[in-house]
Amino acid sequence: MKWSSEWVLRLGDGTELSHQKMQAAVDDFWNFTGEMFAESDFEKQMHLQGVSPDLEAIRDIWMNHVQRILQQATLKIPQTNWMQSGGKQGNHSEHLGYILTEMQYMQRAYPNMEW
Repeated sequence: MKWSSEWVLRLGDGTELSHQKMQAAVDDFWNFTGEMFAESDFEKQMHLQGVSPDLEAIRDIWMNHVQRILQQATLKIPQTNWMQSGGKQGNHSEHLGYILTEMQYMQRAYPNMEW
């Protein structure tokens, strides 16, 4: 997080234009941050088995860090309670189809290929 934090600080507390663009980016993408910490059934099982960490505990650490960096960068956290969800259950927009097609090109073009 060190390098990304430094860029947020530079751009958020930089020129008026860089500040506006950073704030717009935070506003546009904030609603997607909630699902990072929403445990799927699979993640719950992994946590119970000691394989993965407690996402709720990580959320608090992450939020404290992000709040501190955004405050230093003179940026504001959007005041919204709504968060995008469903991705961990396989519910995606049509945009993902184009990305998956691009990512799966090699395997489709060369079936049974090994690296």
